[in-house]
Amino acid sequence: MTKPEHIRNFCIIAHIDHGKSTLADRLIQKGRLVEDRNFQDQILDTMDIERERGITIKSQAVTIPYTASDGVVYELNLVDTPGHVDFTYEVSRAINSCEGALLLVDATQGVQAQTLSNMYLALEHNLEILPVINKIDMAAADIPGTKKQIDHDLGLDSGAALLVSARQGTGVDELFEAIVRRIPPPAGKSDAPLRALIFDCHYDPYRGVVVHLRLFDGSIKRGMRIRFMSNGSEYEIETLGVFKLALVEAAELSAGSVGYVIAGVKTVGDVRVGDTVTAAENPCPSPLPGFREVKPVVFSSIYPVDSNDYEELKTSLEKLKLNDASLIYEKDSSVALGFGFRCGFLGLLHLEVIQERLEREFDQSVIFTAPSVKYKVRLRNGEDVFVDNPTEYPDEGKVEEAEEPYIRASIITPTSFLGNIMTLCMEKRGVQTNMTYLDEKRVELVYDMPLAEVLFDFYDRLKSTSRGYASFDYDITGYKPTELVKLDILLNGKGVDALSQLVFKGNAYDRARLVCERLRDEIPRQQFKIPIQGAIGSQIIARETVNALRKDVLAKCYGGDITRKRKLLEKQKEGKKRMKMVGDVELPQSAFLAVLKTKDN
Repeated sequence: MTKPEHIRNFCIIAHIDHGKSTLADRLIQKGRLVEDRNFQDQILDTMDIERERGITIKSQAVTIPYTASDGVVYELNLVDTPGHVDFTYEVSRAINSCEGALLLVDATQGVQAQTLSNMYLALEHNLEILPVINKIDMAAADIPGTKKQIDHDLGLDSGAALLVSARQGTGVDELFEAIVRRIPPPAGKSDAPLRALIFDCHYDPYRGVVVHLRLFDGSIKRGMRIRFMSNGSEYEIETLGVFKLALVEAAELSAGSVGYVIAGVKTVGDVRVGDTVTAAENPCPSPLPGFREVKPVVFSSIYPVDSNDYEELKTSLEKLKLNDASLIYEKDSSVALGFGFRCGFLGLLHLEVIQERLEREFDQSVIFTAPSVKYKVRLRNGEDVFVDNPTEYPDEGKVEEAEEPYIRASIITPTSFLGNIMTLCMEKRGVQTNMTYLDEKRVELVYDMPLAEVLFDFYDRLKSTSRGYASFDYDITGYKPTELVKLDILLNGKGVDALSQLVFKGNAYDRARLVCERLRDEIPRQQFKIPIQGAIGSQIIARETVNALRKDVLAKCYGGDITRKRKLLEKQKEGKKRMKMVGDVELPQSAFLAVLKTKDN
């Protein structure tokens, strides 16, 4: 068993694409955890989608043995964290389980929005921060400029910054020594009552839930009974061990260690990330601070393309939830699309990841309705209700006022794109609260803006406006009053519930016109005219028409009296009118996809 003074627990934090996973690869290679012939890039990213997109979705832990220059063997517990803002809670749990953090800064891009926010997260938990400048081998690397930003923007000592190239392995030996010398050992006591933090978990189809733990006090052995403090449930430990890419069994874990336990937990829903584990016989007096429920912020309904696949979709979602406890769903139904599920996501990237995993891992063809946020609606009788589904929105007459969630958006951009980005934020109803010039070339903007405006095309437009140089980070601040309306889409006078949306009144006309135009291009022509209308209540605000297929009834008339032609045209007109009254318009799946899958609708 490793002594606490020979253990170092640290995580790697950075902005998206600054090289976290590549650096983790080099550390694992140096620790000889995997043979070179079995090595692959992004070795801690186990999902195909993580490899393809080059992003980390789930944080992963690994224990690396390291022999220092003084000959002592240290146990280095590394937690590789996601970089995207959607997974900030996961990053905060990983930070909570460590004593130190490697703050990675890209030498070609400098300090970005999430570099700052992740550093503040680490400072809140009193972590020892080691600034690391990565990508020093790149032609565009500006090491003096990056050091200046570390001094000025982060307030850290750039003289202590380590220079590495994660791709080439330059400077990794010096980094190992710095981790051992500068990150403090864990301070827990092995003879105190057990207190351990759950920082992650995953599902194994043969062994049940594998719980990832960081022990702060006490020790843990096979056969011991443990208790989860958030719900009071108790389990007996079957196996425990450490992460060395594979799960390696151990006889005991003591204070300061990072490892896993398997205790016959059947569903991931029973295990909550951020919860405290203690011994059932001798529990600790209080749980570790910082536990909170993960709250979804974006909502969308999922329907199978073929309604006969509903049961398969249900099974797929159950299996997916076993490995992603932050996915929340309940049954839902729609007149147009049949039975489906209403799901809650941590953000738009989380929604896209779930969509891709359903299609790839479970071979499901699905349709997602337009994403929505959770609105707070005050009724005239004084009651407050939360609404995330347009079909549940109360009648206008019953609503006194509505509130929508707001975010504090932090954007760091080169000064040359400042005007365009300010215009974009104002267009998205953002109110500027702060503007700080970080240096002569970069500026930080802080805006209060509605979360609903960020959902659609904000991130894409920000990147295209700034040629990819602007970085964006946000946190949710609370609710503010808004003018909310329910936009209905009518097809031949009948509402299509799956296309209804809750929108800000000022944007309703543009949104309605866009949806109507898309549907006009997708709906096949019938024997009668099909009006497509966008409506708020009984008021029509946008309209497009799919023209009728017309049979030439005058083809058999060779001249003759005009009254005969008129009679035939009148007869055709009557027939089309009657057909329109009884005719039902089938909305093809491609029409839903065209409206719902585009970023700018």
